[in-house]
Amino acid sequence: MPPNITALNTTRARTYVFRLPLFTRVVIIAIVGFWLAGLQSIVDIQQWGALIPDEMGVATLYRMNTFPFIHLNIFHAVMNILALTPLMERFEAEYGTLNCLALFFGPLTTIPAFLYVGLEKFVLGNNVAVMGASMWVFLLLGVEAVKTYKVNPNFVIGTYSIPTWTTPIWVLFAMVVLVPSSSFWGHAAGLVVGYGAGLGYVKYLAPPEKILRWIEGKLNLLGRLPHYVSIDQKTYGRFGVLPSNNTPAAASPGVALGLVGSTQRLGP
Repeated sequence: MPPNITALNTTRARTYVFRLPLFTRVVIIAIVGFWLAGLQSIVDIQQWGALIPDEMGVATLYRMNTFPFIHLNIFHAVMNILALTPLMERFEAEYGTLNCLALFFGPLTTIPAFLYVGLEKFVLGNNVAVMGASMWVFLLLGVEAVKTYKVNPNFVIGTYSIPTWTTPIWVLFAMVVLVPSSSFWGHAAGLVVGYGAGLGYVKYLAPPEKILRWIEGKLNLLGRLPHYVSIDQKTYGRFGVLPSNNTPAAASPGVALGLVGSTQRLGP
């Protein structure tokens, strides 16, 4: 590759990283931080923070918020960061940093976690622990698929017209084929909640805008925090609007990488 092309690509990558919004940066740093913490042998970070159905109780509900940050190894963490970053960045640009904080440390993580634990424990009778950010990846793929479907309902392969909202489902089954040890139900739980969020039900889960504006103004978050996305800076308004025919279609969802379990792995 010519040196000028390499320099251009490097510059673009550096610019993209420097422009990432605040919450997306915090998530990346937290994933790396938990991986580094797992290198020591005093505390088993994976056992402490993984989502383990039989370990769930009042004292261990924290697992529903810790498991997306914990990964099996550096390769697994890097692959999930690469898959998650563009999706999280788009979501934060649309909904705002404070909304992302409330949603991803609240219902957009706990609801799919509850679905997975309930299914594993009470329906399948299993106790498969899972960890990794891929449940978030599939959730955000579901959100993006619904947005894409509203603008571009179908894509054509040969003589077949396939609804664009099904793209994450194809990715889900591809993961099962390519990585047989992956947790199908862990990814599916995230995808189901992502479809619901993309259809607009996120407005019933998000904090009232009046409260968010009060917090932002009271703490002067926009002035104090670099890369903070306020309520007034969001791309499409609070819960998004249906794009017009002149609005470019949302990018098709990319390939998600996996969430790891004690006996199952989602991803490479």
